[in-house]
Amino acid sequence: MSRREIQIKTSRASAAYDITIEAGSLVSIGRWVATSTERGSRVAVVSNEKVFGLYGEAVVAELKHAGFPVSTHLIGDGERFKNLTTLGRTLESLGEAGITRTDAVIALGGGVVGDLAGFAAATYLRGIAFYQVPTTLLSMIDSSVGGKTGVNTSWGKNTVGAFYQPHAVLIDPAVLATLPKRELTARFCEAVKHGAIGGRRMLMNVRRLLAEHPVRTLSDNLETVGDKLAELIAEQVEFKASIVRGDERESTSNTSAKSRKILNFGHTFAHALEHVTRYRRFRHGEAVGYGILFAGQLSKRLELCNNDDIELLYDVVGKVGGLPPSASIDPRDVLASFKHDKKEVSGSLQFILLRSIGKPVIINENDIPPGMVLDSIKAVIHK
Repeated sequence: MSRREIQIKTSRASAAYDITIEAGSLVSIGRWVATSTERGSRVAVVSNEKVFGLYGEAVVAELKHAGFPVSTHLIGDGERFKNLTTLGRTLESLGEAGITRTDAVIALGGGVVGDLAGFAAATYLRGIAFYQVPTTLLSMIDSSVGGKTGVNTSWGKNTVGAFYQPHAVLIDPAVLATLPKRELTARFCEAVKHGAIGGRRMLMNVRRLLAEHPVRTLSDNLETVGDKLAELIAEQVEFKASIVRGDERESTSNTSAKSRKILNFGHTFAHALEHVTRYRRFRHGEAVGYGILFAGQLSKRLELCNNDDIELLYDVVGKVGGLPPSASIDPRDVLASFKHDKKEVSGSLQFILLRSIGKPVIINENDIPPGMVLDSIKAVIHK
């Protein structure tokens, strides 16, 4: 696939930015940053040891070659490290490196790195430029797009953060060749989520790619499937961009099918599942996979969505590969963890469900019969 540019428009015209999708583009990161940051500005690369071990040396070399003094800061690998302690250390590293208002942060990694580095950039000196360079499928199609940054706390996931748009996003699908099968399985769950709320064509495109190129062999055959995967990424990014353009800051009063809240489909359950297991058992995408199944169950029990659509949804989730077992988890603990969800409005949780594939609907928990939510949880995690 040739180079593709997708523009994200924001509430401030001056804050609009481009998402570049191009295989092999990571090797030109220095020239890419130089298009919007003055040469000679300092650049702080925030990553983790695993990702930096794969790409860090080349990225730093390219940035230096383009004329940027570079500092690096590595955080722990995993959701449990996306916290206030790690944020504090990251901010301290920016100060120690002498980063100023005219300098920039580059988030090199998956969603945890992007969320935390973006929040650090939003708060350091009251806001400096930052660039998203996602290295996982999940971060490419979701977390790097739209300007949500933040960290987890003891009372819930992403409960401290800010809406802070990046200067630009660079997506190089070629880096997906280094991801193990479990990571790809987790990341494709987010693609299924987008398809479920974006429309049957999007969902079927995910289904078709996974049917032709199973996750267990995808990394080994990336040269063969590369163009198809890049097209899928572009389609998913464009869909999320279309939602963000209309509801950049996720208005609490917007309950339409175009609300940014619909992007949380599958996430209410996912965040509760992660919280209950202390962010150690599941990859975020795996938890989203369970969340999709839960949302399907609840949509079916409320007679919002027909059985054929729910079966299709379950079929596509099944094609992403096996999800880790969950039967040992108490459904009542998951239900109790819903109260930590940041999507709660005026003391009531809002569930993102489906009237059909591509037709999401926001349902207040007060409009759901008592016991139905718990029964839907049991149907998903007690197999």
